Amino acid sequence: MSSGNGATVGAIVWQDLTVENAEQVRDFYKAVVGWGSQGEDMGGYEDFHMITPSTNQSVAGICHARGENANVPPQWLVYINVADVDSSAARCRDLGGHILDGPRMMGGGKFCVIRDPAGAICALFAPPA
Repeated sequence: MSSGNGATVGAIVWQDLTVENAEQVRDFYKAVVGWGSQGEDMGGYEDFHMITPSTNQSVAGICHARGENANVPPQWLVYINVADVDSSAARCRDLGGHILDGPRMMGGGKFCVIRDPAGAICALFAPPA
């Protein structure tokens, strides 16, 4: 089964880290794992795409805990593709999970951050149709 843009439902489609000191953490991962980086203007500051040197592909994000991202926890957050974020968020609540942020729009798609009944955190994401 796939969602609106053909992404497989249930697939991990992105990962990022939201922290207070994004520049320092960006530089840490550049030194430790060898990633490059590319800034993305966020209107007065930059978040960062982390780039693999062998493929020159963006593989993760390191973001500032500001504005709409102020409530996102400081951990590596995986984004799992779902068919409908609102429906999945409702099922999360029904099954004893908690919504930590959202649902809200992001990059033309919609996402929310959830905590499952065991306390693990992830994001649900539905890309634009």
